Amino acid sequence: MALENSNSNNITIVDVAREAGVSFSTVSRVVNNYKHVKPDTRERVEAAMKKLGYVANLKARSLAGGRSQVIGMLIYELETSYTVEIVRGVDAEISKSDYDLMLSTTHKRKRKESTYVTQLTQGMVDGLLFVLPRNLEAYTWDLDQKRFPYVLIDHPGMDNRESNTITVTNWQGAYDATQYLIELGHRRIGFITGFVEIASAQERLAGYQTAIRDNGLFVDPELICKGDFLEESGYEAAQKFLNLEKPPTAIFASSDASAFGAMRAINEAGYHVPRDVSLIGFDDVPEASYMRPTLTTVRQPLREMGQVATHMLVERLDDPTIPPAQVELPTKLIIRDSCQSPEDSKLL
Repeated sequence: MALENSNSNNITIVDVAREAGVSFSTVSRVVNNYKHVKPDTRERVEAAMKKLGYVANLKARSLAGGRSQVIGMLIYELETSYTVEIVRGVDAEISKSDYDLMLSTTHKRKRKESTYVTQLTQGMVDGLLFVLPRNLEAYTWDLDQKRFPYVLIDHPGMDNRESNTITVTNWQGAYDATQYLIELGHRRIGFITGFVEIASAQERLAGYQTAIRDNGLFVDPELICKGDFLEESGYEAAQKFLNLEKPPTAIFASSDASAFGAMRAINEAGYHVPRDVSLIGFDDVPEASYMRPTLTTVRQPLREMGQVATHMLVERLDDPTIPPAQVELPTKLIIRDSCQSPEDSKLL
């Protein structure tokens, strides 16, 4: 799927999708005149584009040097604010350049990821941005051999292979969050992992485990529950924790979306956050600051990640001799209202 972005004004793809009340992929299908769009939806998107003054650059592009003047972006889903915030950063940065944006969603299918890469690199785009890629081994060697420019967002790249990467201090962020819960007096802390095939999920688990050990506590396997960064897995994991003979008095989720699911499960079980169960997330998406109670979380600079990655890719497109760079941005523990001492918990 493709999503074009006009540079004639400050209107972005995010603005069009918000105004029309649809997803980025729906705007993409309308812009590119795909058939499978309901007439009323198409009319709504076109009306939003007209109202905002958004102009899709669908005119023939200059073929000098064989450049498409399009940057492709491959993401695994559009269900969470994590992805949306990164797209916002990419869109803001790309609007400063002479490039347009083509957005493709794999819907978490590894095979679809490699198929899209093959299609996009056959003259459709000049460079690629990957958000949390899951199938790098299937195509990065080929990209490197072709010297095709790409940047990995929230992924450190393959071993022994220099790639342009944007990551954050996942291990440190998880360590700091776990340490904070321990300092509040928690001794049984449940941890909900992210998608464990992804390096960032592994790093967050390792940070949690190290903080537990550094404080002389036991890393209990029954307090680690596999998740996938999404809300439903957080809900199911919290249910499992609360059904233990000795439930944890705190839960650390590897994403805010997972923490939202955990909070729902805690409330449905008749417990209170934070009196009975303290809760921490990871990401600091906008919803974290206005849910009740507001969510303590580890902030990673999502928009900045998108902006830096896009800037890096545009620089590489303009000057292919620039060597690959690995950028790590800092995380920060944001303390709000979802954690407290466990002394009043009904679970003790």
